[in-house]
Amino acid sequence: MFKDKILLITGGTGSFGNAVLNRFLETNIKEIRIFSRDEKKQDDMRNRLKNEKVKFYIGDVRDYNSIAKAMRGVDYVFHAAALKQVPSCEFFPIEAAKTNVFGTQNTIDAAVANNVKRIICLSTDKAAYPINAMGISKALMEKVAVAASRNINEDNTIVCLTRYGNVMASRGSVIPLFVKQIKEKSPLTITDPNMTRFLMSLEDAVDLVLFAFEHGNQGDLFVNKAPASTIGDLARALTSIFNANNEVKVIGTRHGEKLYETLCTREEMQKAEDMGEFYRIPADNRDLNYSRYFSEGVTDTSEKEDYHSHNTTQLSDAELRQTLLNLDYIKENL
Repeated sequence: MFKDKILLITGGTGSFGNAVLNRFLETNIKEIRIFSRDEKKQDDMRNRLKNEKVKFYIGDVRDYNSIAKAMRGVDYVFHAAALKQVPSCEFFPIEAAKTNVFGTQNTIDAAVANNVKRIICLSTDKAAYPINAMGISKALMEKVAVAASRNINEDNTIVCLTRYGNVMASRGSVIPLFVKQIKEKSPLTITDPNMTRFLMSLEDAVDLVLFAFEHGNQGDLFVNKAPASTIGDLARALTSIFNANNEVKVIGTRHGEKLYETLCTREEMQKAEDMGEFYRIPADNRDLNYSRYFSEGVTDTSEKEDYHSHNTTQLSDAELRQTLLNLDYIKENL
């Protein structure tokens, strides 16, 4: 599918962009374009990779012209550029909207204008029943993508979405923080030990995006099934792995944090298609003439339950420990 094709990754210097590069660099893909606004991270990546397949474009998804120029000749797009830190988005919600909402609209518009074949927009579990600015902006990003997909012919650009939970050891996540605290012999700071989070690796995230590329129809949302654990169990597993006995300090919930994360809402589960390791949620492509669709509006959603980090598979201590030991980040730091 990617043979002799050009792939563009917005926000490509982040954790996801690096994981995609690791997957594709040794394949017969023609070119990978990294589009981001951080010249230092681009320079670090360029010096580390030294690979002619990788091209770098400095720009911002907030600026249509910069993303449109980078998109010339591109076949496929992974749209990963986002403001994703929950507390900072709480303090700067307009900035979150500029990048996550308007930046997505710019990216989709540029993809359509340049006849890109497929664009996958990356979302988050925080977009389902959102309570914080980051989740709300990502939920609106999903609406923007689905709305755009309704106005694009199937033989033109295909717009799909993926939604996944916490990526273990990604930049800004809790695992690198815990490892740093363990090595410094300082207390492990936990917001709420009973808080649950989905656990998936960067490789799982790439698998989900590639699955969406292969199987996605216009406006589809793909959700990765994932196990979960409590933050307290995660901290204990890490101290066990590193043979540490750090004190655990409960500091209380941060701005905008939820007790558990939802990957699929009850309403989405009503129409979700189970595809093994993934759920496919098709877009609601009815128009505003609801009277023609009265029979579709009486489905009882009370029969279904949300798919969230409290009711998914909970990892045992042994399973959690093994999951962590499989991570490259943990192997490198042991």
